[in-house]
Amino acid sequence: MNLPRLQLIIVGGGLSGCLAALALAERRPDLSFLLVEQDKRFGGNHVWSFFDSDVAEEDRWLVELLAARRWPDHEVQFPRRSRRIGIGYNSVKSAGLDRLMRTRLRPDQYRLGSGVVELGPNHIILEDGERIEASGVIDARGPGRAGGLDLAWQKFVGLTYRCRRPHGRERPVIMDARVDQESGYRFVYTLPFSDTELMVEDTYYSTSPALDVPLIRQQLESYVRQQDWQQPEIIEEETGVLPVLLGGELVKLWPASEPAVARLGLRGGFFHPTTGYSLPDAVRNAALLTRQQDFSTSALHRLYRVRADELWESRRFYQLLNRMLFRAAEPTERYRVLEHFYRLPEPLIARFYAGRLTALDKLRIVSGRPPVPVGRALAAMRGIRA
Repeated sequence: MNLPRLQLIIVGGGLSGCLAALALAERRPDLSFLLVEQDKRFGGNHVWSFFDSDVAEEDRWLVELLAARRWPDHEVQFPRRSRRIGIGYNSVKSAGLDRLMRTRLRPDQYRLGSGVVELGPNHIILEDGERIEASGVIDARGPGRAGGLDLAWQKFVGLTYRCRRPHGRERPVIMDARVDQESGYRFVYTLPFSDTELMVEDTYYSTSPALDVPLIRQQLESYVRQQDWQQPEIIEEETGVLPVLLGGELVKLWPASEPAVARLGLRGGFFHPTTGYSLPDAVRNAALLTRQQDFSTSALHRLYRVRADELWESRRFYQLLNRMLFRAAEPTERYRVLEHFYRLPEPLIARFYAGRLTALDKLRIVSGRPPVPVGRALAAMRGIRA
């Protein structure tokens, strides 16, 4: 029996691939598509977070499907500045995403446990040799090769705890930088998912992607022991390494030597240059996909390459700030750059994380007495290694 040719194949069941498929299932029931993921569950083992202001009003229908845990505000804590910020914060667990995908997609719309060994403009070949063809193909398989880009890294180990009694945390602390800074900018990140359950991550902004999980886990457990939490039990563990962009050109992620296939997520450069977070871009790209009429590979490649170019150019200012963080400040003093940033008004902070800074915002961020040596700051702005 000859099966009808698919209109679209999405390869990769991480966040960006899942949101694209979910959006199509909800808004484009006329479209025949297949989501292919090599693991046996969607989303891996992650927690994705975003601010209310990261997602445009017209795209909120998609994040509402995710049933994210939401808090109306959050905190930051530094040696000389602690602040409660009235911007809503949201988090989504991968287990919840996995359940949602299995509920919202029909069984014929996805394949789990199916590794892809070949990806072309109009086909994929699975590990078992099966060939699947479609008019369009999207590559959402996570980070690809990034040779030629100037990168640093945000890396972390996170532990989720269940406490015997209420832990007393009411809101997220997205940065507690009152910890040892010997290894560079370090902070602890805490999300209270319920009265007795909370996730705690030890996070580092580092020039190396290497992650010493046993050491960081030990330091994290030491931090937890200092809190007034009643004999917490570890129930989950998460690790991650996210790119922080210091410089380079987008063509390194979309090389002409590889098939002209649309890319989503980190593979296509769709991430915040300073935090490495990808959910806001994934939401926007998924919503954009539902509005298309031409799902051919060439049309989709053109659509998302143009989108990636626009974002890359509009966010070059973040590369400048990142260079200042990593190259103008001594490792033990890098926290001062973020401490200085959090003097700014809440609407500007919201626009910073949403990637929508105005010209006046940029001027305000770099105004005033810099928290790093002036000469090194100017060298970092020019892209010179100090």
